[in-house]
Amino acid sequence: MSSLVCEGPAMSSSSSPDEVLARKGRLKQRYDNEYRLVAGCVPYRVKKDEGNPCRLGDDRGQVDVLMISTPNRTDMVFPKGGWEDDEDVYQAACREAMEEAGVKGVIDRTTLGHWVFKSKSSQQSSSPRGACKGYIFAMEVIEELESWPEQATHGRRWVSPGEAYQLCRYDWMREALTALLERFSMIEAVGSTQELTDQNGVYMMLQTTSDSAVALC
Repeated sequence: MSSLVCEGPAMSSSSSPDEVLARKGRLKQRYDNEYRLVAGCVPYRVKKDEGNPCRLGDDRGQVDVLMISTPNRTDMVFPKGGWEDDEDVYQAACREAMEEAGVKGVIDRTTLGHWVFKSKSSQQSSSPRGACKGYIFAMEVIEELESWPEQATHGRRWVSPGEAYQLCRYDWMREALTALLERFSMIEAVGSTQELTDQNGVYMMLQTTSDSAVALC
């Protein structure tokens, strides 16, 4: 299994969130034709019952995933954002995890899947204008920062997989979570995402394959 240790900007656990700023704007944004490219991750931690840490592939531990909140919403999301032209997709996913969730870790280079996101207002359009292609990875968290750049707008919370399924804002996030749990051979414990529907009514599957999906969100 190929993995990468995330190397974010230097930031101590006691640093102010103002000392490391989140990237803003889209001057460096990568595009694939008219699709804006996005990278993100499902941060997780695993511990054996007796408290000893274990890694991806060991299905004898307890898995928790880290989700982030956004203002005025009760549901939650996984960190993701624009992939820029001075970084590879893994670095982009790591950066977003640090900026939005305040965590660093080891990212698995094998994607959990890739999805295309379209705004609800453009769902009737066949044009890719305004849509994003997102690549989502698994990241084992090894450090939690006390302060992080987007702390004022993004809180974080460790939850069980079952709770995560209920909190996910979009179905594609449940699919990414399912892909992670399949690597731990734990999917039977939480059920199939095919049995779940989006309570917000803003997500619709257009096409699904083994490694990608087209969605509205």
